[in-house]
Amino acid sequence: MSHDAPPSIHGLPENARRELGPGEVYIPLVPGDGVPEITLRSLALGGLFCAVFSMAAAYLALKVGQGIEAAIPIAILAIGLGRLFTRRSSILENVIATSIGANSSHVVAGAVFTIPALYMLAGNPAYGLPQPSIFQIITVSFLGGCLGILFLIPLRYHFMVENHGVFPWPEATATTEILVTGEAAGNQAKILAGAAGIGALYDGLATLFRGMGESITLRHVWVGSQLREKFLAFNFLNSAATLGIGYILGLRYTAVIAAGSFLSMFVLVPLIHAIGQHAPGALPPGALPIAQMSPEQVFRSYVRIVGVGAIAGAGIMGVLASLPSMIRSIRSNLEGLKHQDGRAAEMLPRPERSLPLSFVGVGLLLFALAAFLFFSFGIGLKGSLVAALAATLLVMAIAFLFAPVAARAIATIGTNPISGMTMLTLIITGFVMLRMGLGGGPGAFVTMMVGGVVCTALSASGAFSTDLKIGHWIGATPARQMGLKFFGTFVAAVFCGLAMWLLSKQGFGTTALSAPQASAMKEILEGIFGSTTTPLRWYLFGLGVALSLVLRLAEVPALGFALGMYLPMELNTPLALGGLLSHLVNKPRADVQEGDLKARENSGILIASGLMAGGALMGVFSALVFLVFEKLGIARERLWILSEHAYEGALGEWLGLLAMAALCIWTVAYSRRAQASR
Repeated sequence: MSHDAPPSIHGLPENARRELGPGEVYIPLVPGDGVPEITLRSLALGGLFCAVFSMAAAYLALKVGQGIEAAIPIAILAIGLGRLFTRRSSILENVIATSIGANSSHVVAGAVFTIPALYMLAGNPAYGLPQPSIFQIITVSFLGGCLGILFLIPLRYHFMVENHGVFPWPEATATTEILVTGEAAGNQAKILAGAAGIGALYDGLATLFRGMGESITLRHVWVGSQLREKFLAFNFLNSAATLGIGYILGLRYTAVIAAGSFLSMFVLVPLIHAIGQHAPGALPPGALPIAQMSPEQVFRSYVRIVGVGAIAGAGIMGVLASLPSMIRSIRSNLEGLKHQDGRAAEMLPRPERSLPLSFVGVGLLLFALAAFLFFSFGIGLKGSLVAALAATLLVMAIAFLFAPVAARAIATIGTNPISGMTMLTLIITGFVMLRMGLGGGPGAFVTMMVGGVVCTALSASGAFSTDLKIGHWIGATPARQMGLKFFGTFVAAVFCGLAMWLLSKQGFGTTALSAPQASAMKEILEGIFGSTTTPLRWYLFGLGVALSLVLRLAEVPALGFALGMYLPMELNTPLALGGLLSHLVNKPRADVQEGDLKARENSGILIASGLMAGGALMGVFSALVFLVFEKLGIARERLWILSEHAYEGALGEWLGLLAMAALCIWTVAYSRRAQASR
């Protein structure tokens, strides 16, 4: 797939983004030695960014099903903080710091897609499962990240050199643009840090100190009460972090998510209530007669299952649609394993020095040993070493086949279809475990652990390909990038595990932390391992799968619509509001020059990223504070500004509405102040 005359990146050589002619060689921006690259500064900043963004990304992904693409804000922070030192950070130091910090995104993506499902199953007495330990979460994330890196190392030459200029690399392009044109990034870092402070303060007032309502239901105004009389509920989450996510996603995608939510709450919920209120008793999986349920209870008991089915259907169809690309990618992986430059590493120019295949071979052997020991003893399979061996082989085989698929998807469209590939992994592994006599809770536990390792590996492969492309354009040393990815993966695994363990105290699959992708994985496990699910549950799940097919035929983004159907409306409404703000800021105007419009767009993204990161970190901090208070026997009310009645009543809602209006006005006004440098 060739792309004619792609836009150039300011400051890079002219042939950075086009295919090379016969005999033409790409010379990166920093071709020689003498530029600081791996320093204590780059390692410390990269590790710090990785830790902070891992916790923030875990919270946001569990809250609204959308993670943080950390590379861009981390690149901005690396450049901005690098200006505070006597010697300004070099561009290669910033590349290394960004590469380490970006591990937060892919490790978290693998963990939140799978691990929360085990917490949900642990609450089902039919399985008798313990909750995952923090050691298990960290180990699954670290092993998966390492495996994804190892399988991509042989493909570096194929993607970076042989296919130079072939793929568009959308995320790598945006991040490289920031790194290369970082002269003005000191002001950008200040904007990002300031917005993060505002986001943390705002969400802290709503969740930790309860100075205004967090969930706005409009019960106390005439419009809201009239809607509820018709069994319609319009809910809004008062969250700066969610508003920021919506701004980043943009109006089109958030409108699709909101449309899914409107279908659930304004069509399916009233429809089920109108029919089900005549049923004499409870209809499982509901625990109450439908006539006695609120709109939110009908949504949680019935409609959300339709959303889970739609998520599963969208993921599987995404994999089926990617089959041609998957076949090409698998062939590329096999060819990449054969490629080995015969020259010694020290004979190569610095930007071409990669880790040898011998390193990959030893690394895979160590991974196999560590994975076997983990499946044998780390999750309690002592009596079934054969099953542990099968789990290890399945992890390595599936990751080997799908890792190049993930990298090609990132290179082409910037999106990694890991949800569908993880679902296929669960199905394959689940039936293998059943054939080996490992059913019920133990089989489900092993299957989900396998899925967690594979999911993280695929996420790591896609993200690592972006890092290597950034380094290829700028001139970083591939071997150093590869080696430090293992360090970043470890840091991300530790802090992601810590954040997930803290957040598990609030309960996954609830309004507080919906964990939509993990809920879809849980449904698959329940179907494979014989949970006591009801026929109505599977009927509703099947309706969701059928709906995803209709959406695909109508060319509507099926996954986004399905997420909207599953997520509570209070999460989707601020997403849509954030998308609307993005539209207002970025809408072309006759009286605004193109350069100023681009400056406004960048400023708005920085503000939204700051709100998102600050609010997410406050969410993790709040969970830690509540846990400490619980251990010390201190009542949470000691922190509250409003009483519980005022917080959930009219006063809390009106304060929340006024605060959100002020935040929206500030976001639009501050973004529009930005001007291009003259």
